[in-house]
Amino acid sequence: MEKIKPRTLSGFMELLPKEQMLFEEMVSILKETYSLYGFSPLDTPLIEASDVLLAKGGGETEKQIYRFTKGDSDLSLRFDLTVPLARYVAQHSAELTFPFRRYQIGKVYRGERAQRGRFREFYQADIDIIGDEKLDIMNEAEIPSIIYRAFTKLGLRRFRIRINNRKILNGFFAILGLSEIAPEIMRTIDKLEKIGAEKVTAMLLEMGVSNENAAKIIEFIGTTGDSAAVIESLNKYKGQNELFDLGASELETVVTNMRGFGVPDDFFTVDLTIARGLDYYTGTVYETVMLDHPEIGSVCSGGRYDNLAEYYTDRKLPGVGISIGLTRLFFVLGDRNLLNPEYPASVSDVLIIPMTDDMAPAVKLATEFRENGVRAQIYTEKKKFKAKIGYADKLNIPYAVFLGEDEIANGSATVKNMKTGEQNTLPFSDAVCAVKNAILSFEKTTVICE
Repeated sequence: MEKIKPRTLSGFMELLPKEQMLFEEMVSILKETYSLYGFSPLDTPLIEASDVLLAKGGGETEKQIYRFTKGDSDLSLRFDLTVPLARYVAQHSAELTFPFRRYQIGKVYRGERAQRGRFREFYQADIDIIGDEKLDIMNEAEIPSIIYRAFTKLGLRRFRIRINNRKILNGFFAILGLSEIAPEIMRTIDKLEKIGAEKVTAMLLEMGVSNENAAKIIEFIGTTGDSAAVIESLNKYKGQNELFDLGASELETVVTNMRGFGVPDDFFTVDLTIARGLDYYTGTVYETVMLDHPEIGSVCSGGRYDNLAEYYTDRKLPGVGISIGLTRLFFVLGDRNLLNPEYPASVSDVLIIPMTDDMAPAVKLATEFRENGVRAQIYTEKKKFKAKIGYADKLNIPYAVFLGEDEIANGSATVKNMKTGEQNTLPFSDAVCAVKNAILSFEKTTVICE
């Protein structure tokens, strides 16, 4: 029989055990952080009815979707976590308590051209706060504190949250008499960082913006300085457009309260270039970048939207949310050697190595370890001692416990610290306590070492 070559499809990430444990630790930290802020977990199906998933329709997203039929059903794999959320909230709105705060970490699928750091199957880590008819601006001020806490807990130290408000941009375009093409201008200036001011200007001119207005747009979004200075610079435009004034007020409220939520000034900036290309966003918008790796682009983005589920219900459901492209972030961190090689990622806390054919004491000890919350496994393979110790070493298991004839006769076990080489023979119960206390006292390093 001809053997089939084992292979992973292009654009699908598959990890070896140690890297998978690091990835799972990142997921665990995000879940823990989101839970601290009162977000409940949600898990929507990978597959949705195509008419539900593609309610908005059109654009690049529809071209990239994985779509198929099963019997008479027209089905699609979800391409993000936001559309399923919209469907979920519309479907269950009578049963939910608002504001509804949810987090979801799950796989999504996009059939785009696979390239380095870009995947067809990837994890997103999203949070959203959904209101019923209204949603207070304080929710928009709280979101950056969640970004800050999550990233610092992961180990990132050199990142910055960039903030803007699309009402300011739309109001400014209205002042210039460009409201009709405001969405197109927004998508264009969102490319500023990638293509530069000269090409953005050329694109603005192509869509009918005059030289004078194009120059004003570039000057406006290029306003620099600290957050206070940028907000101060908006004063000269106030009183000319109601939407602009509202956006400026909202931005100032968000920035002021972010500090109260614990975000240091060094970790955020007001940036008038941040537009977020999607027309979906209507107010505050966020992008988070790594200062030493700007080529990566945004590692966490999102913003305020006014009607999450407009394609499924007449009920107005405004919200604010962010999304982390977790698979891509993990890949680029690894690619730049920013994942901590010293992180204590291990499948077990202790490996029990029986030195006789009598397995009963090992089974009893393993059970006692597990009942005390210590992850334990028994090495049962008939191999040489060196291979047994090598197994613990390769899997980074911090403790090995030996059960020889003398230990069994005395009701004791020899505990070896795999890092220091120190070992002690202790009664069963003391051995369990010693390993448990040592595990609890471990000073955990961060997943990311920046």
